[in-house]
Amino acid sequence: MNPSPNLDGLSPQRRASMLAAAGEIRECYRVLEKAGINLVGEVLRGQGEFVELEHYPRDDVLDRETQAQYYYHTHRDGEPEHGHFHLFLRAGGMPPDCRPLDYPRATDTWPAGDDALAHLVAISMDAWGYPIGLFCTNRWVTAEAWYPAEQTIAMLDRFAVDHAFPNWAVNRWLTAMLQLFRPQVEALIRQRDAVVAEWQASAPGADVFEDRNLEITGYLPIDVQALTLALEAAAGQ
Repeated sequence: MNPSPNLDGLSPQRRASMLAAAGEIRECYRVLEKAGINLVGEVLRGQGEFVELEHYPRDDVLDRETQAQYYYHTHRDGEPEHGHFHLFLRAGGMPPDCRPLDYPRATDTWPAGDDALAHLVAISMDAWGYPIGLFCTNRWVTAEAWYPAEQTIAMLDRFAVDHAFPNWAVNRWLTAMLQLFRPQVEALIRQRDAVVAEWQASAPGADVFEDRNLEITGYLPIDVQALTLALEAAAGQ
């Protein structure tokens, strides 16, 4: 998958939205760096010892108005990332026609009702608190309900964390990241469903969503500065 989408293939409205998000991200970096702090440090602040697999901040971050939710954690020793953000949308914030997949083979109980959240994407972070990649996962990784790709993509515009806990700049940055990398996130979500369908076809009677051999369905390295410069060049800035 190409980490640098063909900007000529995007609508003027999409390119303008991505460029505005790039400006928002740049501003978030500016105010954090001015204070000598970073994105990851802010979600870990005051949380005690950093323990593998624990959610940070504790009990996650939830915007009760938009129903956007996220947490940060780590569980990949030896890889270049320090940890990653998992981004979700809860049922109350979804478009009205979104429904979890009807999957009779399920061997684990999926969350239902107001708790039927969808995992949108994960953002991999380096040790200095900057993003290095995006990825999607199998259902068991995040204990989500599973929504088909096009429904999940329709949720992306609904993700917004519009409050100051644990840090306003962090929340604005996460919201903007989904806008800046929207083409890549859409591609990863569609790839997710294609990979799951291929695994299911190879084991028709199995519960593919609980297969521990399938964890990451797709990973894409990202470069905020490179994409920003490409957008600015395309806009003649």
